[in-house]
Amino acid sequence: MSDVAALPGWEDLSPGARVVVAMSGGVDSSVAAALAKARGFETIGVTLQLYDAREAPTAASKTCCAGRDIKDAKRVAEAIGMPHYVLDYESLFRRQVMADFAATYVAGATPVPCIRCNQRVKFADMLDFARDLGAEAMITGHYARRVNGAAGAELHVAAEARRDQSYFLFATTGAQLDYLRFPLGGLPKSETRKLAAEFGLVVASKPDSQDICFVPDGDYAKTVARLRPDALAPGEIVDGAGRPLARHDGVFNFTVGQRRGLGLGGGAGDPLYVTSIDAERRRVIVGSRSALAVSRCDVEELNWLGPKDGIPSTGVDVTVRVRSTHGGARGRLRPLAKDRAVVEFAEPEIGVSPGQAAVFYDGTRVLGGGFIRRREALTVGEAGPKSPAKSAAE
Repeated sequence: MSDVAALPGWEDLSPGARVVVAMSGGVDSSVAAALAKARGFETIGVTLQLYDAREAPTAASKTCCAGRDIKDAKRVAEAIGMPHYVLDYESLFRRQVMADFAATYVAGATPVPCIRCNQRVKFADMLDFARDLGAEAMITGHYARRVNGAAGAELHVAAEARRDQSYFLFATTGAQLDYLRFPLGGLPKSETRKLAAEFGLVVASKPDSQDICFVPDGDYAKTVARLRPDALAPGEIVDGAGRPLARHDGVFNFTVGQRRGLGLGGGAGDPLYVTSIDAERRRVIVGSRSALAVSRCDVEELNWLGPKDGIPSTGVDVTVRVRSTHGGARGRLRPLAKDRAVVEFAEPEIGVSPGQAAVFYDGTRVLGGGFIRRREALTVGEAGPKSPAKSAAE
């Protein structure tokens, strides 16, 4: 058995403390629960029921929080020998996450439902439930690191970069971060799998979740149409000059940066991409790849996890990730208002999509983030960075 006591992530908890583990039914959260129990904590598992059993994804789907996952979490809890609760959050999840997902697409933007789920469900009501149980901390299986800094808890990227989930955790508040623990953040996934086998967990070989939990077949448009039948409003696909090129069945079928599925045929010219969406006029605007480049964007719903005195009025150099798979771009972050800021990219950036999150880093530390505003993105040539920005890691 691996040296459980040597694993970082919860050194500051009291010996034998009561902890709650958020269990999705997957291998990561199951190992987190087993580690907490092996460490000697009074461990309680909690799983969210987000679906009516008749609507749950099939056992073959690679999602989390499905019908089978609840059963798997319960089996793991029984094997470990700890209490396990299932909370019915179906209505809350449908209202706070699924409805927002559909509304964002209908508005011509691209949502990130996993962030909304963490922000509005897992780290809100579920965290309150953990406190009601008298738990000293809530533990999750996320691949991120919580570091006790001089001014309090800090959020850092995971040790294994390709497994890092810090992007999806940017909306975690400082108070929530104080209460949360991420014991897997310093481990590679291969070690987590090894631990699952050593603990004899029934989920040791279970596939990783890959799809959005309520879109198990990957068909976002079908899901939006089911949630918002009024979204089936046809319109035009036009070029940058407003010339009609084709018709579409609803703006929710498109996202900025999209190339395939435009229904414009092959052609001998340069490939066309969705460069913007005018939801009010039901127009999808297409253009060349160069038209996707932006020099800056505004973010809203800003959550700051950096120094307590906030973003300096003169700005701060950061590394910015504008989507979960993005490697990061150099930029300068400037405050606009309490919950808004502007990102000025050092070099023109491709693939900045309204509705996605822009997350700011200083080296491995997450400084915060916000959601990209649609109307504030400026194409290259309209405005450029006011000054060169250096990488925050330099």
